[in-house]
Order: sequence, then structure tokens, then C-alpha cells
Amino acid sequence: MKRSAQTLILALVLATGMTILAYSPNGAAQPVANSPEDDLRAVNASSLDIAEGKRLADASCSSCHGAKGISNNKGTPHLAGQRPAYLHLELRAYQAGARGSPVMQAAVKFLSDDALVKVAAYYASLDPATPSNTRPTAAKLDPVQAGKAAASGCAGCHGEGGVSKTAGVPNLIGQDPKFLVGAMQAYKSGQRKNDMMKTMLAAVSETEMGNIALYYALQKPARAQTTAHGDAAAGKTAATDCGGCHGDHGVSGSPATPSLAGQDADYLVDALKAYKGGTRSDETMKSLAAAIEEPAMKNIAAYYSSLQPQPPKVRKPLTTAEWVARCDRCHGVNGNSTDPRFPALAAQRADYIDKVLHAYQKGERKNTTMAAMAFGLTDAEIDNLATYYAQQKARAVVFITQPGK
Repeated sequence: MKRSAQTLILALVLATGMTILAYSPNGAAQPVANSPEDDLRAVNASSLDIAEGKRLADASCSSCHGAKGISNNKGTPHLAGQRPAYLHLELRAYQAGARGSPVMQAAVKFLSDDALVKVAAYYASLDPATPSNTRPTAAKLDPVQAGKAAASGCAGCHGEGGVSKTAGVPNLIGQDPKFLVGAMQAYKSGQRKNDMMKTMLAAVSETEMGNIALYYALQKPARAQTTAHGDAAAGKTAATDCGGCHGDHGVSGSPATPSLAGQDADYLVDALKAYKGGTRSDETMKSLAAAIEEPAMKNIAAYYSSLQPQPPKVRKPLTTAEWVARCDRCHGVNGNSTDPRFPALAAQRADYIDKVLHAYQKGERKNTTMAAMAFGLTDAEIDNLATYYAQQKARAVVFITQPGK
């Protein structure tokens, strides 16, 4: 829908507040109430103000943000169609030095607040950028499903879902991802000696290892479906010294230390022999295993294999759709903000959104809410969110008055 500057920036702020309506061909408008003290001068700009804003923007902003606010520079945001009050407040923040960008500070240093209002109003009046057609890979979209797919070759030995049915082959469930990744890296590098594992992992990337480990960590824990050849009661007594590292009842409290509960007994015996013989390198385990004879090893293994494994303390990643639902609470449906103080994300450059979310994580941008939202995001989740919003259609917003009661 074509929009004139007069239609886009149409607002009269009354003492009772204002309603903001988003234009959406297939959806109902959603009202958002604003407090009277909000600085909404850019929303009230006239067509003459917008014309003056264009002159200022062409002189001071277009070299970085592009003609008509469509950026061609990596990490530099589109400004066309952005929400006016947000732009004004951000420009003021740069001018005050609250945002750490020497280039932006220099660009706005000598502009009056009236000029900042007009520039913000001008960019808000423009048609926004078109959506990006860049799409993330399936592996990026869902690390758990990607891990399941990558682990398909493991099932032949380790069993469906990582529950072993083969003596001498370890269970993979019930372990922290950090331990499983470390074990895979050790096999791949040859630090752990197993030619089949080294060959299987040769072409597996670090990201894929992380996805595989996450997939197994989130499976329902179950004991290995194999037979133990030892005395579990005697093994419980002999395993007293093991609990300090491997946890009570074989459930480790350290991400880097494996849980032993429910593990295949023959595998545990083989591991103890390897530590004792030096083919596995760990000074603590070598020292402890040195004094253990094979019958005691079988007893210890029988004890741990009899225990019920527990799920590790691992957060199941939110899907991109679940993260989007959280972001849309402030930024509007599909990133089309209906509040002039909150930025629209739809059709924004993905590399800019990526940069901003990392800046909130590092504390380079200050906002309590955004810092909390960004804190737990992984790099893959940030990439997914940035790509998602870059693909959304940006929509115009008209601001109208709400009659008082």
C-alpha cells in the first residue's frame, strides 16, 4: 500500500493518551496505550518537518544508511519505515554519548533536538525495506532435530536413542553435553584409542558434535539393556571412592565428569582397564584404577549398571518460533512494532540484528529488558532470530487519536 508522509505520521496526543494501530491486510488492529509523558514529538511531525528532515538526512545520514534509508552496508541498519519516537530517542542517546559509536556521535553532535525530531520523522515516513530471501539451514533452525539426524549413524552400535543393547558399548544418554563433546573430540584426535570411532567422527564438525550431545542429553534416561557380570552389593562398597567425582548413586554433578548410573557394565570394566594400563590418559583415574583388580572392577561395574540414570541439567533450546513469540510481545507481530517507542524488526538487516543482540549480551548496549532477553541466547539462536525477522514483511503504521471517555 502506498503511503504519503501525511498518512504515515498522523497523530494528535491527547491528555487521555493515544491508541496506535498497525496496518495489516489480514489482521485486526491492536491498541497500545502510551503514557502522556513519553516524548512523541517525532510522531507529530508535519509534512514540512519531514521535508526538512529529508534535507538533513541526505546530508548527514545517507552515506552510511543509504538512499531513502535502505542500507547496503554490513551491520548498518535500515532506517526506512522505522518507528519515529524510537529513532528520535536513539539519536538523542548517541548525541549524549550513551551509545558507543564515534561515527554516530560525530554525525549528530551539532544537530539540535528539533533537527533530530525531523530526521526521525523523515525516515519513519519512508517505505521500509523489502524482506530478505536468505534462509537458515535446517541444522540451524533446530539443534535437537539436527543432532538426531547427525546421530543416525550411531544407533547401530549405541542403540536407538542412545540406549545400548550391546555389551561393551556405552549408553550415551544421561550425560551432560560437555562430557559427550569432550569424549567425541578425544576419539577424533586419537587421544582415546578406537579406530572405528575415529573414522566415524572424522567428518563431524564441532557444531554437529554439540547437536548430537544435546540430542542424547535430552532423551529419557534408561539403563543399558545388557547383562552385568559381578556382585552389585560388593561393588557398592568398592565404589566408595568414586562418588567424590561421579556423584552419589553415579549421577555426576560436574558437566565434564561422566555419570555412571545405568552404564553398560562391560564398557565400565574396559574403561577401568584402559585407565589402569595407560591407554586412556587421566592421572586421577590411573591412580585410582591401579589398585583395582578385575573382579573388583566387575563388581563396581555391576553396581553402577544397576542404578537408574538421571537426566542432566540441560535446558531444551526454545525453537525459533518460541523465541519470536517472546520478542513479538514488545516488537509487534512478526516484528512490526505498534508502539512508536519500540523498534520494528521486520525486514531489518540480519547482520545488524545479530550485532545488536550480541551487544546487549556483552553490555555494550544498555537496556535491562533486552540484556535479560539476550543473556541466554546461543549464537545459533541469535542467527535464527536475525534471519527470521529479516524475512518478514515490514508494514506501515498510522497513529490516530483515541477519544477520551
